[in-house]
This record gives sequence, structure tokens and C-alpha cells, in this order.
Amino acid sequence: MIMITVLRLDHRLGRDTRITTHVCLTARAFGADKVILSGERDKHIIESVERVVENWGGNFQVEYNEKYLPVIKEHKRNGYEIIHLTMYGKHVEDVIPKIRDNGKDKLIIVGGSRVPTEVYELADWNLSVTNQPHSEVAALAICLHYVMDAKELDIVYEDSKMQIIPNNEHKEVIKK
Repeated sequence: MIMITVLRLDHRLGRDTRITTHVCLTARAFGADKVILSGERDKHIIESVERVVENWGGNFQVEYNEKYLPVIKEHKRNGYEIIHLTMYGKHVEDVIPKIRDNGKDKLIIVGGSRVPTEVYELADWNLSVTNQPHSEVAALAICLHYVMDAKELDIVYEDSKMQIIPNNEHKEVIKK
């Protein structure tokens, strides 16, 4: 099984808390193994995601590294395929078979306020979902859905303390 790591660029305290939290939750729910946060350290996001993992299960990890370029370069040296999500890139549907089927570990980069040219140049793929401005959370979800070949929809965490029972009429959550 390949390793999928998501790198969130340039988190800003206060301003990005909600979106960065959603990047982390989406990464976990859609099958990534880890998120690395760069920018300003936000212990509350890290603690919040760790609580989600504790309650809902899995081995998902969240880490912090202030500088993102060394993270990208290290993953590249270690043979990871670098995928940068950007509205300026190749259409996801045009290249996903090459990405999904090559057996390489993935570093998926989710941008921040401004992404420097060097990130585009280090990426093996500058990947677009629609070539239109929209949420980086949506782009991450769609990218992971394609990379996982929809298998993330079947993930069950045996070590979870809570589980949702799908129900069309009301909420149903069991505590284990």
C-alpha cells in the first residue's frame, strides 16, 4: 500500500484555522496517512485532529514543520511523487491513471495564500480540479478520491470509539 501525505502550505493563525482543520479532516477521511502543516504553528489544530483520530480511529498522523520547501525536497529525494493541487494544472481526469497506478508514495500539496514558482517546479504534477477558483478542501477530496480509486468510501476503523450507523431518518452514533 502506498503512503499518502498531505502538505498544507503556509498556515496562518486565526485566519486559516477552519480551512486547515478541514484539510486535515478531509485528508484523514479520504485515505491519506498523514498531514504536515507548515507556516505558523497551531497546536489547537494538531490537538483537535489527534482527538478525532482517538475517537474515530485509524493511524492518521499530523505533524508540523515551519518551512515547507525542505519537506518537499526530502519527499522528492525519498522517491515520493509530488502532486501540487492548483487551478492552473493538468486536469485530474487526464492524468490520474498515471498517478494512481505507478505505485509511488504521494506528497499532495495544498496551497496557502501565495504559492511560489519553486513549488510548481518541484512538483511532478501540477494538478487541477476544474481550472476554476474554488476550495482547496474540495480539490483535495476529489484528488484523493481518484488516487484511492474510491476505496476510501469503504474504510472502517476497527479501533474507533465511535461509529456512525448510516440511517436515512435520523442520526445514529454508537459508542464502543
